[in-house]
Amino acid sequence: MIAPWLLRLLYLVAAVLFILGLRRLQSPETARGGNRLSSVGMLLAIVLTLLDRSIVGYGTIAAGLVVGGAIGLTMAVRVKMTSMPQMVALLNGAGGGSSLLVASAEFLHSEERGALMTVDAGVSTMLGVLIGAVTVTGSVVAFAKLQELVSGRAVVFAFQKTLNALLFLTVLGLGAWLVLDVTAPVGAFYTVIAIALLLGVLLTIPIGGADMPVVIAVLNSYSGIAAAMTGFVIGSEVLIVSGALVGSSGIILSQIMCKAMNRSLANVLFGGFGATVTASGKSAAGLTVNTTNIEEAALQLAYAQQVIVVPGYGLAVAQAQHQVRELMELIEKRGGTVKFAIHPVAGRMPGHMNVLLAEANIPYDKLLDMDEINASFGQTDVALVIGANDVVNPAARNDPSSPIFGMPILNADEAKRIIVMKRGMSAGFAGIENELFYNPKTQMLFGNAKDTLVKLVSEVKQV
Repeated sequence: MIAPWLLRLLYLVAAVLFILGLRRLQSPETARGGNRLSSVGMLLAIVLTLLDRSIVGYGTIAAGLVVGGAIGLTMAVRVKMTSMPQMVALLNGAGGGSSLLVASAEFLHSEERGALMTVDAGVSTMLGVLIGAVTVTGSVVAFAKLQELVSGRAVVFAFQKTLNALLFLTVLGLGAWLVLDVTAPVGAFYTVIAIALLLGVLLTIPIGGADMPVVIAVLNSYSGIAAAMTGFVIGSEVLIVSGALVGSSGIILSQIMCKAMNRSLANVLFGGFGATVTASGKSAAGLTVNTTNIEEAALQLAYAQQVIVVPGYGLAVAQAQHQVRELMELIEKRGGTVKFAIHPVAGRMPGHMNVLLAEANIPYDKLLDMDEINASFGQTDVALVIGANDVVNPAARNDPSSPIFGMPILNADEAKRIIVMKRGMSAGFAGIENELFYNPKTQMLFGNAKDTLVKLVSEVKQV
């Protein structure tokens, strides 16, 4: 056994490591170090827990560490960057499931003793069960939609929100009964779990697949809150601190994404978010599109002094980050300057595109966020838009009838010339026409992003 004062001190050290690790995740240059700090903090917390309390055999916990570590390592190595939102969804579900199991075990243990839980412990237990269960099934649905195992379309039916509200009130009523009455049957507790699991499904199915990354951020926050509630139940300060960190950071991330997409966080929390898509206020009827070819686009890029690349999800799906780095290097060898304009939701989640480009060894200082880069588009010779759509649609500024009106966008339309690389003229996630495609300064270069960039690199070399 370890002295209680030393145990608390070391738990505090673990919590500080979590905080410092999260702080270092703010920059790509320090993110790896931040991950290491957080990992050390988690390992320290696990070791301290083993020394502090004997819940099960050490062999069982060691086996869990080995199996869980192997699964985590395999996922981290094999999962593609484009599938990162799905991975985050699964990890959220695992966190919520852990909180659900621990809170349930604590409640059932008190039932075996025939003891009435204190009100604060009982409330924390029920919240841990409710939020943990919602996180489990909600995360599974989010994963299935993003992985296209089920349709990404919103599933809505009559009186859906009314049903959700009734189920939520039922859970609250049963939870209060279980906390206040020691004679309440254990079946009521299992009913709470079942309803909470159903709520997780019902709150997530009315959300369209395109908006699912925002929901994943909310579920991430839920998993943290559930962990914090579980920390109160078992008296673990480090679990309370780490859960609070995850819960608050998840909410902040959700707000960042909602702001970037001009959405309301309230719609996410109460379901129905992204369920419908409003028709665009403008039609493309009568408008013409200018197209270009590899040779012409290569000439423009080769002789441009200032180029801004706007990467989008199409670039990520095509895994074309290495080819865009080659193009950048060729332009800079000819005396040009290349910067990358990163919209908060360009890669489905904030920071996703930054990591994808950094993976191709594109310098961090060339990756500029929307506020830093927007003023530079007016002095840019060529804006190269690769697979991005709604995040460069001027309708967000110009068309009050547009469903994306008010959404912050990258000002690619202010560049002297714009080259848009896309497979075709299909709409983006918002399902509306993009005014940028019909701009007289815009030239469309159709084709797969990776294949087209390979050809562009080859052609620029010959210029």
